Amino acid sequence: MAPTVSVSARLDQLRTMAPTDVSVSGEDPPLTKMPPEPTRPRIQDFWSRRSLSSVVLACLQHSWEALESSMCSRRREWCLALELLLLPHWFLATSIQGHSESPVNALSGRNVRLQISNLPDKYKKLTWFYTPEQKIVEYEESSEPNYFKSKFKDKVKLDLTNGALDIHNVQKEDSSTYLLRVVKVTGNEEEWQVPLKVFDPVPKPVVDIKIQKVNNSCYYLTISCVVPDQSVNYSWRADSGPLPKELQTSVFNVTIGPQNYSKFYTCEVSNPVSNSSSTVPVTIHDSAGSFRVAWTAVWLVVIVPTVSGLLWN
Repeated sequence: MAPTVSVSARLDQLRTMAPTDVSVSGEDPPLTKMPPEPTRPRIQDFWSRRSLSSVVLACLQHSWEALESSMCSRRREWCLALELLLLPHWFLATSIQGHSESPVNALSGRNVRLQISNLPDKYKKLTWFYTPEQKIVEYEESSEPNYFKSKFKDKVKLDLTNGALDIHNVQKEDSSTYLLRVVKVTGNEEEWQVPLKVFDPVPKPVVDIKIQKVNNSCYYLTISCVVPDQSVNYSWRADSGPLPKELQTSVFNVTIGPQNYSKFYTCEVSNPVSNSSSTVPVTIHDSAGSFRVAWTAVWLVVIVPTVSGLLWN
């Protein structure tokens, strides 16, 4: 009868007999180290141009190394199968050419035209998007434009001669980066981003002056310009001309005397499509060797639309 050998002793014998690159535990053997090769681009360096998930990137790198070593486990084979299914979509995404148009500024309540400068002469399909997920209108050759159900359905029109999108009665909530996607006859796609910013008319500013007497020959003035809308630019003028750049804010201070003061101050507020202003006269009253300052608010409001982009009435 043969002597009994314990299980642990038998495993020790197998370990000593097994090749160094074979695992007796049932796990995948380690990858055999290959001789150094010239530096080559790693797979994630190529795919990092597109926003892929970390899981797919891991699969790509894993299978790349598996192919180099000619040793594939079931997990590597699954990764390869996943890549084969998804690669056509990734290559299609990388074939899309992107362009950016100059921003368009518009006054709320007006009409605006969004148009690109180099639309292909021939194309198979053209689609305008309000956001990447929301379509406005789509046009395919030899068919009528399809206006999607959205807030734009009754306020937009597609110009089939040049692909321009006309929007009627734009409002501030229509501001967005619009997207035009064109499928060319070759099947390749091109995209254009057209930023649109809609502004309300600038409201009438209110100018206020606070007067502080320093002595009989000197007064300290705090002059402020207030509007409800804070997204405006301020500029000040006196009777001698524009004030220094560092004073072009909503509030500034100035010290005046009987011989050095401005007869008025004008505050102008503006945004890219409109502006308005208010003027405040300042009066000096000199009596008995002293003087006092008086002012009266006079609002001269002017709203001047500024054409920025393609606007029409």
